[in-house]
Amino acid sequence: MTATIELAPAPHDAGGKLTPPRTRHHLTTLVGVTVALGAVLAVLLAVFILPSLKSGPRDLPVGLAGSSQEADRFAEALSASAPGAYRVEELADQKALVEAVRERDVVGGFVVGSDGVHGVVASAGGAAIAQSVSATAQRIGTAMGVPVTTADVVALPTTDPSGIGIGGLAFPLVFGGIVPVVAFRTAFARSNTWKLAGLLTFSVVGGLVVAAVLRFGFGSIESAFLPVAGAMALGIAAMAFPLTGLQEAFGGKGFTIGAMSMMFLGNPFAGIATTAAWLPSGLGAFGQVLPPGATGTLVRSVAYFGGTGGLTAGLTLGAWVVVGLAVHAIGTRRTRKASPAALEPAAA
Repeated sequence: MTATIELAPAPHDAGGKLTPPRTRHHLTTLVGVTVALGAVLAVLLAVFILPSLKSGPRDLPVGLAGSSQEADRFAEALSASAPGAYRVEELADQKALVEAVRERDVVGGFVVGSDGVHGVVASAGGAAIAQSVSATAQRIGTAMGVPVTTADVVALPTTDPSGIGIGGLAFPLVFGGIVPVVAFRTAFARSNTWKLAGLLTFSVVGGLVVAAVLRFGFGSIESAFLPVAGAMALGIAAMAFPLTGLQEAFGGKGFTIGAMSMMFLGNPFAGIATTAAWLPSGLGAFGQVLPPGATGTLVRSVAYFGGTGGLTAGLTLGAWVVVGLAVHAIGTRRTRKASPAALEPAAA
């Protein structure tokens, strides 16, 4: 009895020539990786661009002061002119409105009376928001046929009237949180103590450097040098310590996932340039949970409002630091337990 073995025909290309299996595998890999990278690129474009496209006034808290009849008339015109843009809170008078703006209870407001419409804004709380409130006051006042004036009660410095300095903190913050983790891990590969000391030292120095550039380079802040430096130092630490903790506990993959999350989620959803209130509500709230967004809020609060409105952001950043140190401690303990086991001879 004779066994016969049939060989499968070798693959041919369209011209009848043999097509090596390895070439087909490479072509499949090339197509697959290209498609995957294209999908990632589309997602990144959406992540970075959609927040800006969808940003704008939505349910912004504004104050309204004036006589009952005039205030009601203005509120009706405001709802018709900008539906859904503002949430109106009635206040006693202009003094109460100005106080509410400075305490960050409202982002701005309107005083209506026989002499016209008076807008109250705080450009330091967000230039885009201030412009929106001012434009709304002008539009409604013109429609009502009354004079319109506007007062900026918490203004940005004249040397940086657009707030570009504070608005540009996102990238330096992410850089300051990611790169030192790699640098100090390389420099102190065998000493966790010195590595953590390096990150703490850089956080303080980085905060001072940023505050110095904002104060003396750009004129973006006129005072509160040390509070701004402290806020930036806390923000850098709130990024660096969780990342070094993830690296210690989960290796390079943990660090990579953490760093990418900070860069591709924390950065675009931070709202540092416009404040979180200008972003879509869900995205703005999410961004404030991550260190970049919380740092932007804290820096703006201490720089222009004497710290008002920055407590939650400060507590958020402190929590990130504590969690980062805890994860680092867990990772260090796991590594120490694993090292003696790796040195034990295998059982026969």
